[in-house]
Amino acid sequence: MDDREPQQAEGKVILHFSMSLDGFVAGPGDDFAWLEGVTGRDGVIEEYEATTGAVLGGRDGWDRDPTARPYSDNWNGPIFILTHHPEDAVPGEGVTFLNCDAAEAVRIGLEAANGKNLEVHSPNIGRQLLERGLVDEIDLHVAPVLLGDGIRFFDNPGGKPIRLRHAQGSTPFAEIDVRFHLRDKP
Repeated sequence: MDDREPQQAEGKVILHFSMSLDGFVAGPGDDFAWLEGVTGRDGVIEEYEATTGAVLGGRDGWDRDPTARPYSDNWNGPIFILTHHPEDAVPGEGVTFLNCDAAEAVRIGLEAANGKNLEVHSPNIGRQLLERGLVDEIDLHVAPVLLGDGIRFFDNPGGKPIRLRHAQGSTPFAEIDVRFHLRDKP
């Protein structure tokens, strides 16, 4: 597989997640402790800080930690939280609570992103946007861990497959080969 090109700020709607090898983006109860000790490639945080204009998330993630900011304290773009009950949400600086259709939330987020990318940090919202054809790109960072339980990146029982193509490489429809060794044997 070819090396990945850096992310570009192009006004895209991006689903962006760290994910376990078995497809979970959070553990049970929205737990993220499984990411402790997992590292990304050099410069990845700075890359996304520079290209992300706004973030769209869901209420479950927000309620887990209303003080959290994407990436680091260096990123200060607007955050939009899509919720059916904005009236009882814990407020946060730079956070706007939206009670609208997911497509309208994307429109609002892209406008606020001001030409940069709108990152979606909610698998539920991401599924809705994928079904409507409103996602431009999926950026996954596959962590070397099997969770076995939690919140899946894409969960749509009975739904149609959503076909993808690689964003890099000369064979856009080929499988990607991933090989890991067990770090700690049971």
